[in-house]
Amino acid sequence: MAVNVKGLTDNARKTAVSELNARLADGLALSMAIKQAHWNVKGINFIAVHELFDTVHANLEAHLDVFAERVQVLDGVAVGTAEAVAKASTLKEYPTDLVKSADHIREICARMRDHGEKLRAAIDVTDEAGDANTADIFTAASRTADKDLWFLESHLE
Repeated sequence: MAVNVKGLTDNARKTAVSELNARLADGLALSMAIKQAHWNVKGINFIAVHELFDTVHANLEAHLDVFAERVQVLDGVAVGTAEAVAKASTLKEYPTDLVKSADHIREICARMRDHGEKLRAAIDVTDEAGDANTADIFTAASRTADKDLWFLESHLE
């Protein structure tokens, strides 16, 4: 049983650690994709898009840190090496030949929608397993991802 937490079944703890690491892998892949876009974006409204990518990246990173720390609270091992993320991420590989801001935004939005869908599924899985606190962590991350997706998609109108 987790050294820091009482009141969770072993199944709830294992389920939460598994979901947290899965969402961590996808989140880290998304984080790297956002930085790829940030570094290479050009075009109309360059500085606005460049800075928006930074904001979205910072928001995501804050949640990823919470995921990894929750794994530790649950007596698991947070797995976030580049090699592990490359193997575990379910997000589509990000293209490295993009330049135009609209192309980068479309590609990041597609990955954010996928990430958001998986966060919402993780809310249900961890709640049903009996770990409402981890479900709450995923809820907060989902809320932020949805808002950031809205900000990004607004540039495509």
